[in-house]
Amino acid sequence: MRLKNIQFILGLLLILFAATLLVPLGVSLIYGDEALDAFALAFSVIMAVGLMLWLPLMSYQVNLQRREGFAIVALFWVGIGIAAAVPMILARHPHLTLTDAFFESVSALTTTGATVLVGIDSLPPSILWYRLQLQWLGGIGVIVLAIAVLPMLGVGGMQLYRAEVPGPMKDTRLTPRLAETAKGLWLIYVLLTGVCAAAYWLAGMSGFDAIGHAFATVSTGGMSNHDASLGYFQSPLIETIAVLFMFAGATNFALHFNAWHKRSIRSYFADPEFRVFLILYLCIAAVVTLHLYYSDTFSSVEADLLHGAFHVYSIGTSTGFTTADYYNWPGFLPVLLLFVSFVGGCAGSTGGGLKVLRIMLLAKQGRRGMKALVHPRAILPIKYGRQSLSPAVIDSVWSFFAAYVAVFSVMMLALMADGQDQITAFSAVAACINNMGPGLGAVAANYADLSNASKSILTMAMLLGRLEIFTMLVFLTPEFWKG
Repeated sequence: MRLKNIQFILGLLLILFAATLLVPLGVSLIYGDEALDAFALAFSVIMAVGLMLWLPLMSYQVNLQRREGFAIVALFWVGIGIAAAVPMILARHPHLTLTDAFFESVSALTTTGATVLVGIDSLPPSILWYRLQLQWLGGIGVIVLAIAVLPMLGVGGMQLYRAEVPGPMKDTRLTPRLAETAKGLWLIYVLLTGVCAAAYWLAGMSGFDAIGHAFATVSTGGMSNHDASLGYFQSPLIETIAVLFMFAGATNFALHFNAWHKRSIRSYFADPEFRVFLILYLCIAAVVTLHLYYSDTFSSVEADLLHGAFHVYSIGTSTGFTTADYYNWPGFLPVLLLFVSFVGGCAGSTGGGLKVLRIMLLAKQGRRGMKALVHPRAILPIKYGRQSLSPAVIDSVWSFFAAYVAVFSVMMLALMADGQDQITAFSAVAACINNMGPGLGAVAANYADLSNASKSILTMAMLLGRLEIFTMLVFLTPEFWKG
C-alpha cells in the first residue's frame, strides 16, 4: 500500500470539506449568532491540516489500487467525523464534549439522524444549518462529489467509487466515464433538493426551514431544526411532501437519472427492485393505518392514514422524521416500524438498511433452497428480472448478511453489558446500523442519556452501516495488509 496516495487524496478531501464550512460561517454572519468564531477557527484548522497533507505532494501522480480506495474511504469518514465535530466542540452553544460532538457529526454525515442534543429550537441558526448541511453532503457522499472534481487534478477515482457507493451493485455506472457518473448523481440530487425546498416553502415553511428540511429529506437523514421534528409544523401538506421526497431519496438514483435522460417514468416500473419497494411499503402502510384505526389511536381516518403512512416511509427509508410519539402506539406497531428499517431503501439510494435488493435476493435464495429439497437435480438459477445472477453476487449478499448479523449481535451485547436494557440496546443498534435514528426505550426521543461507551459503540455502528460494513471490517483481515 502506497501511503503517499492516501496522504494526497485525504489532504484534498479535507480541503474540500473545509471549504464547505464557509457556508455555515456565512449563515452565522447573516444572523449575527454566537457561533461565528467556532466556524472560523474550525475552517482554519481543517484547511491547514488538509494543506499540510496535500502541498508536499501536489505534483504527485496518483494511481489508486483497490486496497488504497478502501483505506481512503474508511479513513476519510472517520477523519471527517472528527473534523466535523470541531465547530460543535468550539461553539458556546452547544458546547459538546468530544464524544457527544463526534456522535452528532457522524450521525449527520451518515444520515442517521440520531441526536444527543436537547433544546434544538434554541440553537444558533448557523449550527442548525450546519447539522442539516452535513446530512446533505453525506447523503450521496462527499467522496462521490470529489470523484467529479479529482479527475481534473489527474486523480483517478474508480477505487473510491467502488468503496463509497452503497448497495450490492457497485459497478453499475450511469455513463461510461466515472466523473460523468458522479456529476450525474449530484445533478439529480441537487435538483431533487431544490424542488423539495420549493415545495416546503410553498407549503408554509420559512425559507431557512425549507432548505434545511429539504437537505434532511432528500438525504433521508431526518434531522430537524425543531425538537418536535416535522410535527412542529402541524401541516398535513408538509408531511405529504415529505413522504414523496423521502420515497424519492430512497429510490435508486440510477432510475432517476434514466427517467430524466429518457423523459419517461417507464424505467421505474421496469425495475424489479422498485416494484417490490413500492408494493411492500404500500402494504405495510395499509397494515399500520388499519391498526391505528381499529385501536382508535387518532380522532379521524385521515389522521390514521397520514400518521401511519408518514411513519412507515420515514422509518422504513431510514429518514427518521416524526410527527407523533410512534413509540407509544398500541400493540406491535412500534416494533413493526423498527423492523421495516431493516429493509431500508433501494440499492444506489441515500436510504439505509439492508437494502430492498438484498432482501429480494435472500428471499429468492431461500425459495431456491426449498425447491432444491424437492428437486435435488434441478438447475435453479436466481434471476433479477430476466437476468440470471452469478453465484458471486449471491455469495456477496450472504456474506454481507452474515457480517451484518454478527456485528449487530456483538454491538447489542456490548450495549447490554454497559447497562442498557434489552429494548434500548436492540433498537439503538438497529436505528444506528440502519442509519435510521430514533429507537425505542431510552433512545426513543434522543441519545443524550447514554453513557460515553454506548455512544462510542453506536457511532461505530453508524459508520459500519453507512459504509456497508465490509469497507470498515476489511481493515481487520490479514489479507488487507499483505503485499
